[in-house]
Amino acid sequence: MKPRAAGPFDIVVVPLLKDNYAYLIHARATGETAVVDPSEAEPVLTAARDMSWRISHIINTHHHNDHCGGNVGIKRACQPVIIGPAYDRQRIPGLTVSVNEESGLDFAGEHADVLFIPGHTRGHIAVHFAKAKAVFCGDTLFSIGCGRMFEGTAEQMWPSLKKLRALPDDTLIFCGHEYTEANCRFALTVDPDNARLRDYAEGVAAARAKGEFTIPSTMAIEKACNPFLRADDPTLLERFGGGTGNPVAAFAAIRQAKDVF
Repeated sequence: MKPRAAGPFDIVVVPLLKDNYAYLIHARATGETAVVDPSEAEPVLTAARDMSWRISHIINTHHHNDHCGGNVGIKRACQPVIIGPAYDRQRIPGLTVSVNEESGLDFAGEHADVLFIPGHTRGHIAVHFAKAKAVFCGDTLFSIGCGRMFEGTAEQMWPSLKKLRALPDDTLIFCGHEYTEANCRFALTVDPDNARLRDYAEGVAAARAKGEFTIPSTMAIEKACNPFLRADDPTLLERFGGGTGNPVAAFAAIRQAKDVF
């Protein structure tokens, strides 16, 4: 389990359940460690022990059990501060600190922007640590994909994705699931002439064949290859916008196509 250096942090990817990822964020200066979106407790606690880190914080992006199901078990073991969206405070187990776009989020002396990105759920947030060039975006944005709209609409989800798309190109994308290979297969049906996407899909397939993670991605890759971030691209807008010129309509059509893919 090799940590990735990101600004003031070392970040470890922790695979959970079938295809979930949680992330350990270790602050080198203070020794504090946060876990983002733990679906279960024991594998996360084991990963932290293997690194000789103690979990001091939990950060949840949204209320789904595969992102916060480990909160109670980790709290029992470590008594961490549990941070989650103020927009959804009633549905986060053990929440002790609620955050929103105005408050942002503070961890280990570092400030992160909180981005309110509803659509997948009504209270979903992302957490962007600018110094680390890293965003933890849960199930709103995946590599070459986006989350289903369980509690929201295309009119909500498209602005949420644009908010993430506005982050710098070198931002590392830490999302909630290992869906990239399947997402690439779908994306190639939507955007078959995208040479950058074809090249990326080949690299993803090779990485997965070796059992490697495809996360983190980068915002540059997603801007070039992810059809859900490209709904306002002229080619996709013409193909999926129904003649309206409306990127919301194009996004909705692409998302509907993915739902039945």
